[in-house]
Amino acid sequence: MTERMQKFCKDSLVIKTSRVFPSDTNNHNTLFGGRLMTYIDDTASISASRHCRTGIVTASTDSVDFLQPIKNDHSVCLESYVASTGRSSMEIFVKVIAENLKNGERYLAATSFLTFVAIDDNGKTVEVPTVQPQSEEEKMISRDAEERSLARKRRLKQSRELAASLSTEIPWG
Repeated sequence: MTERMQKFCKDSLVIKTSRVFPSDTNNHNTLFGGRLMTYIDDTASISASRHCRTGIVTASTDSVDFLQPIKNDHSVCLESYVASTGRSSMEIFVKVIAENLKNGERYLAATSFLTFVAIDDNGKTVEVPTVQPQSEEEKMISRDAEERSLARKRRLKQSRELAASLSTEIPWG
């Protein structure tokens, strides 16, 4: 077996900043959750691609925790990077920081973990480099990766069991 290449978390770092406009908000004058989830998937997919430099697919959005609302006319900054890897999978951590542009106050608005799988041109999984955390924050996030991976596998098993018992009949027919 050959030794896998190793990369640092910072090698896959993506930073995306956007202003929140009225068209981005809901009836509470805060950023639509779905809009934020789109931003999260977008940045996470770039981190995954930077890490493996192959095709990728989203395997799961493991969690999105909305911690504080993001208001109209604030900015939203997403930071994402590969926090851990399996053989062909990559766990991406996304941190969402909002900023009140009038007074400069910044606050953690959301966190998210997603899993991507590296694939070749034929859709077959391919091995990815391992990842090495360096900063204290990266080490803290990476520390619980195995526990999150086990929880993800349990949840997938439960989802498959549920799916096996669901109907695909047309409900209005």
